[in-house]
Amino acid sequence: MRKQSRTAGSLAGLTAVVTGGSRGLGLLIGGELAARGCAVTIAARDADELSRAADLLEERGQGSVRTAVCDVRERDEVEALFTSTAQACGGVDIVVANAGVIEVAPVDAIGADEFDEAMGTMFGGALHTSLAALPHLRRSPAGGRLALIGSIGGLLAVPHLLPYSCAKYAVAALAEGLHTEEAQRGVSVTAVHPGLMRTGSHGQAEFGGDARREFAWFSALAGTPLVSMDAERAASRIVAAVARRRPRIVLTPAGKAADLLHGIAPVTVTRLSGIAARALPDADGAEGGLRKGRDITERPRGVGERLRAWGSALNDRAAVRLNQHAPKTRP
Repeated sequence: MRKQSRTAGSLAGLTAVVTGGSRGLGLLIGGELAARGCAVTIAARDADELSRAADLLEERGQGSVRTAVCDVRERDEVEALFTSTAQACGGVDIVVANAGVIEVAPVDAIGADEFDEAMGTMFGGALHTSLAALPHLRRSPAGGRLALIGSIGGLLAVPHLLPYSCAKYAVAALAEGLHTEEAQRGVSVTAVHPGLMRTGSHGQAEFGGDARREFAWFSALAGTPLVSMDAERAASRIVAAVARRRPRIVLTPAGKAADLLHGIAPVTVTRLSGIAARALPDADGAEGGLRKGRDITERPRGVGERLRAWGSALNDRAAVRLNQHAPKTRP
């Protein structure tokens, strides 16, 4: 038998798939699952990133993982991922839909294409992953577990992150709806809503409008300990929530506070967000198109530069640790 009876909350011996698993939070979740005794497949679009990710996890003693190249925007590729994993591993018990993109810009600096990209990758990816995984999860002798990675930005709209927020709102609705429908089939669905985390994602994010200033505030906040969360700790809590079949988890104290306040006084929170938005860069001086954070080498000067530099430095270190940058080649 592939599975034996187990202690409640134990994941040892189960088969897991993590999309967006080659870097950042997905890499850490894959490593946490492997450390708990799962046979893990990490999936992403970039074969080289996947190879580096597998090597990193093995070097850290979290075990070996299987890799699969898959674009979650393509339904056929996602279906093939689960068919091949089930054949190779004897089934699928745990699935974490994590693939995502981040676009940071005022709405004046972007258009419908950026919204389409965000919806296609995050909501479309979560949808394709869920629909392809559910038939396998329903057959799991251990009872399938599905986790959809949303965001605090999917519980309240965040200025200059509107494409991201719209897509994450849709992911939140999908997770909640699937949880109610799949409970009768023995499949648990966990909606995961992280706040800011130190994953080094600022290098992979895209910035528009005044790209340098957008990069500065985003990388600083995402790296500042008082408002962001250690990514390893976040991954551990997410996997624990999946193991315990929790329907919903919100991470970081700031995220929990924002979620609570928005539920109690949504109009007040919206007005406060409007005030905060005034402090963010406008679209004046837009350079045309979006720029990857890793390509932005200029840094704005002025009040708060030391804080920005501190937060960005912590995020830069996370980027190296979590496979967010390709290694430099020597001549």
